[in-house]
Amino acid sequence: MQPSLFTKIIRGDIPCHKIYEDDKTFAFLDIEPVTPGHLLVIPKSEVEFVWDLSDEDYQALVTSVKKIALHMRETLGVKYVGEKIMGTDVPHAHVHLIPFNNSSEFFGDPNRGQADDSELAAVASRLAF
Repeated sequence: MQPSLFTKIIRGDIPCHKIYEDDKTFAFLDIEPVTPGHLLVIPKSEVEFVWDLSDEDYQALVTSVKKIALHMRETLGVKYVGEKIMGTDVPHAHVHLIPFNNSSEFFGDPNRGQADDSELAAVASRLAF
């Protein structure tokens, strides 16, 4: 089985704008952000669906999601940090965290495309732990 795109990111084979890492989880900016600061929190164990994680890995993921979301809210000065678990696109469990102030921001522009690397770098410098 080939490693997932996210496993390659964790290993450093593919560059990313890392925000957070601990023994069990990893967080990095989404390259197609709904809003500035939109990121993904993933378990280091390669499991396709969040609900199939071991209890220990699931708890570690949820703990990291909360820690990062609180940090995002304070650092970015937004009222909300939305959470999405979709289970599509990449066969590696992941949680989207999207900072926003009103519901239209949360759903974003479906034609937004990929963010400029310098924009991502600027947001990453603010959010990185």
